Amino acid sequence: MAHKTDIEIAREAQKKPIAEIGAKLGIPSESLLPYGHDKAKVSQDFIQSVQDRPNGKLILVTAINPTPAGEGKTTTTVGLGDGLNRIGKKTAICIREASLGPNFGMKGGAAGGGYAQVVPMEDMNLHFTGDFHAITSAHSLLAAMIDNHIYWGNELEIDIRRVVWRRVVDMNDRALRQITASLGGVANGFPRETGFDITVASEVMAILCLARDLEDLQKRLGDMIVAYRRDKTPVYCRDIKADGAMTVLLKDAMQPNLVQTLENNPAFVHGGPFANIAHGCNSVIATTTALKIADYVVTEAGFGADLGAEKFMNIKCRKAGLAPDAVVLVATCRAMKMNGGVAKGDLGTENVAAIQKGCANLGRHISNVKSFGVPVVVAINHFVSDTEAEVQAVKDYVKSQGAEAVLCKHWADGSAGIEDLAHKVVQLAESGAANFSPIYPDEMPLFQKIETIAKRIYHADEVIADKSIRQQLHAWEEQGYGHLPVCMAKTQYSFSTDPNLRGAPEGHTVPVREVRLSAGAGFVVVICGEIMTMPGLPRVPSAEAIRLNDAGQIEGLF
Repeated sequence: MAHKTDIEIAREAQKKPIAEIGAKLGIPSESLLPYGHDKAKVSQDFIQSVQDRPNGKLILVTAINPTPAGEGKTTTTVGLGDGLNRIGKKTAICIREASLGPNFGMKGGAAGGGYAQVVPMEDMNLHFTGDFHAITSAHSLLAAMIDNHIYWGNELEIDIRRVVWRRVVDMNDRALRQITASLGGVANGFPRETGFDITVASEVMAILCLARDLEDLQKRLGDMIVAYRRDKTPVYCRDIKADGAMTVLLKDAMQPNLVQTLENNPAFVHGGPFANIAHGCNSVIATTTALKIADYVVTEAGFGADLGAEKFMNIKCRKAGLAPDAVVLVATCRAMKMNGGVAKGDLGTENVAAIQKGCANLGRHISNVKSFGVPVVVAINHFVSDTEAEVQAVKDYVKSQGAEAVLCKHWADGSAGIEDLAHKVVQLAESGAANFSPIYPDEMPLFQKIETIAKRIYHADEVIADKSIRQQLHAWEEQGYGHLPVCMAKTQYSFSTDPNLRGAPEGHTVPVREVRLSAGAGFVVVICGEIMTMPGLPRVPSAEAIRLNDAGQIEGLF
């Protein structure tokens, strides 16, 4: 039988009014600010009112390194949330909002798949409640005010060669990576080189996702470094006097969005920093609010555990005082085969030997996650082509690594297909086995933090960086930023910085190309290898297949 597409399944969803979904978590309807019938923002007043409650259990869903075969991390996050609700645990899901760039590019949307989806799928993957537009606008306001300040006499004595605030747009547009601004004569200002990043790499996005409330948001925005003077002293956003207006633009975007799964369970969808170039977790305000009003909160961190989970533990948990009770690591037989050297076209053929070879990637992630002191269970996201022998090979391997793998059929069967995993997660979370701690202390020097991640998480032999980069890190330490965590920007496809190196490579080198200080967000971005902070579209972008059909419905989103 022909499988329905994700968008067809989503279109048939029996959605409930959003006030009913809020009521499941005890959110009164007057504390919901509705955007249509099926999505709403949760008011800041309600969030403040639940702060004294105890926290529920926090479950992190992460994955192996992504392959073109698709792992289904968001799908598993949604399925597990539904599964926990099915077995009687009051559970909320916390995921990220989707960026337009990948939606129209190669990756597609971020609302789950099959019968484990969050709806309205089309809205979530398009403009949703306008949060990303607000972030883009706030970022652009600051960019305009910096150039305007320089134009009107440059009272702050900004060195126009050292303006570090770039521009952003929420689209994959490689033509904008490096540009020259202010051409066209005296009236347009002083020509200078700049560039665009994708909105989800903006420091404003990171700040929105880490700020506790509007006051904290404005303070962090003010702390951002936008330029340097000739004597290399920093110029802050608050010196430009943009922090107040930016906060006004972000006032509504700060409030978490509530939507529902196909099974009418509550889901918070808020914030969306990329995990390969930013910190890859949904907002602290959504996660901490959910923990106050649900018994279980299932959240995800972007891409493989070497990126998303590492940043969730070392950045988000450190900043928000959170600690996960259990980690679910998503893997598929198909991806194990790809890591074992099978081409994408041959994944439908049984190949137990390739699975055994490819499992090294999974094993590395298991031991990495355990090194944070958190118990881990592997979710095998089932595909129709998987054979019993292949599934058993993954289970046997995971058992040899001191963990358990559970087969999950939520994509096809919704919550009924993931009950086993739900029971296992409850057992782990309630065992009290978690003894979480980040893998490096605040006081460790910045370059040593980079080396710690490269050696312990990526299994690299060395980190290489130009003298100028080491000097820059040292200068930031002298300015009082040495206690910040590091946010590694590298390819998501490999433990190394070479996207083609699958499996579990050892003894490779991590080249650091550039470092950027996000003083407002509170971390140092470390750009490794060839990673781009502005992605490009593929040869055949998904956008070519997206259209409205004769019934006025959207086709082609996935």
